Amino acid sequence: MTVSTIDNDPSDPRSLHERIAADLRDEIMSGDLAPGAKLPSTAQLKARFDASNATIQKALQVLKDERLVIGRAGAAVTVREHRQRTMHPAAFMAPAGAGEPYRWLTEAAKHGTQAHSTLLDVAEVRPPADVSAALNLAESETALLRHQVLSIDREPVELVKSYYPMAIVQGTVITDKRKIKGGTPTLLAELGHPPRLSVDRVSARVPTQEQYQALNLPSDLPVLRTLRVVYSDEQRPIEVTVMVKAGHLYELQYEFTPE
Repeated sequence: MTVSTIDNDPSDPRSLHERIAADLRDEIMSGDLAPGAKLPSTAQLKARFDASNATIQKALQVLKDERLVIGRAGAAVTVREHRQRTMHPAAFMAPAGAGEPYRWLTEAAKHGTQAHSTLLDVAEVRPPADVSAALNLAESETALLRHQVLSIDREPVELVKSYYPMAIVQGTVITDKRKIKGGTPTLLAELGHPPRLSVDRVSARVPTQEQYQALNLPSDLPVLRTLRVVYSDEQRPIEVTVMVKAGHLYELQYEFTPE
């Protein structure tokens, strides 16, 4: 763990307690402060950061609000168990087997957590510009939106908006406002559009009002936004999904094989 003080740096306009919280947050997410570990004492943090007791308490409150640590006044502050989750996007792409639930749910269960998806809306809409471009839609064309929020252990973790070309899904159960057994990859495969390739574009953004509320975020910390384009045979785009996660609680892991 790096031990250093935070100087008054004009290039960093954040208040001192925000900068202290940022350093501790990084140590939590990198594993230097592991789940269940005690944070240094207030006295140690005061010496390390050359800060007052009030400033240290404000920094710790930020981390408590972000659900990264737990503790009460006069008691040791500890890192919450299982706070940072590593997501493996490639594990969710293959269609589920016959009678199996959506792969996101089964993957979460492997880690000892209870996952749940809540379908918020199903509607024909004009998608955002980047989604329309990815689906090769004309400016006036619509797509089907399936909007849901995913939760782990009753905590909202991901806001998901999936878009489908109307030419593919019109008249199918994908347009119904109900969950699809096995998820849409299974149904698309049954309709003759098996997923062959997925391309992700990941960016960090300040949360929108909708994202802030849906994910119960504690502040305007960046969210991880993934724009995923799924292609079927002949490189036809069949699904574009925008997935948003709390950036301070999740990381994405991709695996590559050298060519």
